Amino acid sequence: MNLQTPLLDTALESLRAEVTGSVALPGEAGYELATPWNVAVPVNPCAVVAVESAQDIAATMRFAARNGLHVAVQRTGHGAVPLGNDVLLVHTGKLTECIVDPETRTARIGAGLIWQDVIDAAAPHGLAPLAGSSATVGVAGFLTGAGIGPMVRTYGLSSDHVRSFDIVTGSGELIHVTPDDHAELFWGLRGGKGTLGIVTAIEIDLLPITHFYGGALYFDGADARAVAHAWLDWCADLPEHSSTSVAFLQLPPLPQVPPPLAGRLTFAVRFASLADEGEAEQIINRIRSVATPLIDAVGTLPYAAIAAVHADPIEPMPTHESTALTTELSHEAVDALLSVAGPGSQSPQTVVELRLLGGALAREPKHRSAFCHRDASFALMVAGVLVPPSADAVVGHSQRIDRVMEPWTTGRALPNFAPSADPDQIARTYDEDTAHWLSALGNEHDPDGVLRVGQVMRQIR
Repeated sequence: MNLQTPLLDTALESLRAEVTGSVALPGEAGYELATPWNVAVPVNPCAVVAVESAQDIAATMRFAARNGLHVAVQRTGHGAVPLGNDVLLVHTGKLTECIVDPETRTARIGAGLIWQDVIDAAAPHGLAPLAGSSATVGVAGFLTGAGIGPMVRTYGLSSDHVRSFDIVTGSGELIHVTPDDHAELFWGLRGGKGTLGIVTAIEIDLLPITHFYGGALYFDGADARAVAHAWLDWCADLPEHSSTSVAFLQLPPLPQVPPPLAGRLTFAVRFASLADEGEAEQIINRIRSVATPLIDAVGTLPYAAIAAVHADPIEPMPTHESTALTTELSHEAVDALLSVAGPGSQSPQTVVELRLLGGALAREPKHRSAFCHRDASFALMVAGVLVPPSADAVVGHSQRIDRVMEPWTTGRALPNFAPSADPDQIARTYDEDTAHWLSALGNEHDPDGVLRVGQVMRQIR
């Protein structure tokens, strides 16, 4: 929809007087904040509003309602979906409040923070947030998507450790949400992504973690078959104090990629354990004994280095991602995945990951949430970089992986993996009841449909 008209531009000029933050139109300084982490996603809003307060967001919501526009939100641009020029993009980067209370083991954090900010603030107190696999992801988007981190089997979802949210609804109302006040919103914000409002601040529990035993073992692709089958057996009795994933990697020969891993197929076993060093080492030694790693980067690490477990890329790039949840996997399933991602498969994908779930994730927390599918056994994630010479093959091959793994997948997905604005894809994230109640809450708190854009669960009334 092309709404970028002189009349709208004039109206947007009036928005500048309604907010203390900045309003940038295409071509103006500040509009570059719209650029997502996945630069293959077309994000072209009519303006970017770099807000400085919750009141700025409320003013933006009211302006959008008056002018027939939608409002979306972004911090780092992870999880971006296509946005057109009928959208005002709220950028939360200036909401940087961070207050750590070591006595209550909590932190109040602004929606403009990334996980590394919170990790660094908590570390001097011997505390840590339950962060994701990437420390450069924004906290708000991660937590509204429930949050699957490197210690998910030990502590469950990161959103299970949220105490409260401050949000602005689509109608421009500022609400403080707790398990006791606006309990229905507290339920829906943990898993509902942007359906119920824009988060401005969050209070979370901090955990008494200073170090962990973990990292990654990187094997030659030729050893992938033996290691993958051994890993599956190893997962069967892995204690809850440990979490793990594996990944077929094809990393480009870039300066930041270690030479033993560049330009070739490798196979990584990721591991994070809160057992004592001797016990954790004994556990991972079962994998070390299967083959000789190209790189052994597993050991005792400070929690501040939690991102080293997955070593996710930091720099923006064009990617195509897909995801699925699985039932229990058999060795037949591992062979099927090897056939499309392992040695000789000619896979163009940069990463094909299996992440073990279960443990604490499988149990309902004290306060239920809109996160579904706690019974899933593994999460499958596929990501390919859309650059020559493999760009044209990435999407088709991803669909081939889906077909090959279909006997073991559930048809469901995690909110934060492979984001989409496609209603059918969004619906995969929820069961029928959850989808219904999220939609009903969205319609109640956003009657004008201002937030009916992007990755939100809004059924047609």
